[in-house]
Amino acid sequence: MTDGADANWIRLTYFKLQTDKITEMKKIYYDEIIPVVREQWGNVDIFLLEPVDKEDEFISCTMWESQADGDIYEASGVYGEAVDKISHTFDGAATLKSYEIPYRP
Repeated sequence: MTDGADANWIRLTYFKLQTDKITEMKKIYYDEIIPVVREQWGNVDIFLLEPVDKEDEFISCTMWESQADGDIYEASGVYGEAVDKISHTFDGAATLKSYEIPYRP
């Protein structure tokens, strides 16, 4: 993780979980996925958004200094490995969306 850097690129992975697998997924996410992602070049932050409405999706948010950093993270296979670690807890397929943070004065 890059200390004090500004995020310019956000990657959001949306996924629903099997109700009986929520605790297992969160343990894997916090214990195994977060430490690895934070070591990636250009990573500014990673966190999990948990839905208030239990019917909604969870969202994994990774923040990057640049689009290139986010693309390198995905191309390296680290993203795929992270998804593979928790995909057995999903209720359906995950969806990845990327967003740019516009210039801030």
